[in-house]
Amino acid sequence: MKLVVAGPFGVGKTTLIRTLSEIATLHTEEAMTETGRPVDDLVGLPEKTTTTVAVDFGRLTLPGNVVLYMFGTPGQRRFFPLWQDIARGALGALVLADTRRLADSFEIMDMVEEQGLPYAVAVNRFPDAPDHPVEVLRTHLDLHATTPLLLCDARQRDSSLDALIVLAEHVLDVLPAAPDTSATTAIPEQP
Repeated sequence: MKLVVAGPFGVGKTTLIRTLSEIATLHTEEAMTETGRPVDDLVGLPEKTTTTVAVDFGRLTLPGNVVLYMFGTPGQRRFFPLWQDIARGALGALVLADTRRLADSFEIMDMVEEQGLPYAVAVNRFPDAPDHPVEVLRTHLDLHATTPLLLCDARQRDSSLDALIVLAEHVLDVLPAAPDTSATTAIPEQP
């Protein structure tokens, strides 16, 4: 199952994939430069020194041999054309959000919806971020009642795994059922 891990710049996508992957992750982290400072908003991200410039990739096998392929996308607008390529063939998206910058998530959720992907939103808990009840966050993010919303900590395996499982269950719930091929259809005899 190909899943996209999306969200705005600095929300924890790379961290979540590294936390969960059973293989060494592929990541395209590069040092941030002075040239990027005017376009990469570092408000609330004083420790951020690197950024994803193409894709993160990890794999996780769940019980029942369900294999999740996680593709992390860059969060900056200049990489949005790449986002569409990464999303092609995905069955769903986990959108990470940050309560310090909730409004930054709207553009990402719009892109996910435009691609027609089912998605879940995981609010990544940062130590200095304001804490809000899930229903308040749901209202502020203007989420549909059926869109899963949960809190997580991308640095903690169990918390990140819970977010991915919620997404996988949601994707399986909304995917059209495969036709039943176990029954055979009789072919009418020719006269």
